[in-house]
Amino acid sequence: MKVSDVLSKEEIQDLMHTSDLRGFMALFTTWGLIAASFILVAYYPNIFTIFIALIILGGRHLALAILMHDASHYSLFKTKKLNDIIGDWFCAFPTWQDLRRYRHHHLTHHKFTGTDKDPDMDLVANFPISKNSLMRKFLRDLFGISGFKRVYGLILMDLGFINYTVSSTVVKIDQTGRTLKNISSVAFNNLYGVIVTNIILFLILKFFNHPELYALWIVSYIFTFSIFVRIRSIAEHACTQLNLDPTKNTRTTYANLLARVTVAPHYVNYHLEHHLLMTVPHFQFKKFHELLLSRGAFSEAYLAKNYWEVLSLAVKD
Repeated sequence: MKVSDVLSKEEIQDLMHTSDLRGFMALFTTWGLIAASFILVAYYPNIFTIFIALIILGGRHLALAILMHDASHYSLFKTKKLNDIIGDWFCAFPTWQDLRRYRHHHLTHHKFTGTDKDPDMDLVANFPISKNSLMRKFLRDLFGISGFKRVYGLILMDLGFINYTVSSTVVKIDQTGRTLKNISSVAFNNLYGVIVTNIILFLILKFFNHPELYALWIVSYIFTFSIFVRIRSIAEHACTQLNLDPTKNTRTTYANLLARVTVAPHYVNYHLEHHLLMTVPHFQFKKFHELLLSRGAFSEAYLAKNYWEVLSLAVKD
């Protein structure tokens, strides 16, 4: 399906209108929730508040990754410069992401979605799977196995030993002729932003006499973020078709408040709409969805009532 077959040129142009104000609002609310999580534990340190903080922070790691994703499409802010600078220093780097490398990888995903050339295909290729298999995946997330494996992969990528990817496909880079100086230079170029932003976050917490709270940022990245990013990935493309039509290879999932805090920040649940017009900013997705729905464009599309429905679809009978 082509959007131009359903919407007018004027409607499409209106949907693609970006807003610096809305971009900064998304950024401030995300970091505001991060700050609120730290404040909650600082004032009421107990198991219950720590659990809440880990849930919120895991969701905010994902939220920052989604804002970086929007910046990679130049849809978070109006100008390329703002998307690149804010997208890197306030979204990507704090949660160990890289806007420049991600943009190249992700645009390839958009170009080949629904085909064997999709670099993210291995994230969902084997679905549906058995209930036991899905439970094992979540247990690996819950016990940090997935998180530590991701960290190990990031280290190998940032040192230049394997190609950059956000999937689980590993492609080794030929190390012939590489020197320690070259490895160090590559590591510095890939990691300086991650190190600087995380040191700043630690120093801010230390300034307020709670440097120990930085552990929540690390623990949430290893554990709860791993669970949330897996559910989001399953919802977007698992159990769809090998077909270039976005209405056949991508799913939109309706999200309640809890989902928005955890697995669906910044309207990322409207993923089908994103694949139909990838430069539409996040705050326009709901309007975009309702327009397409009113025109009958989703008669055969993949729409899920909630994330529980998605997980049930991901499991074999």
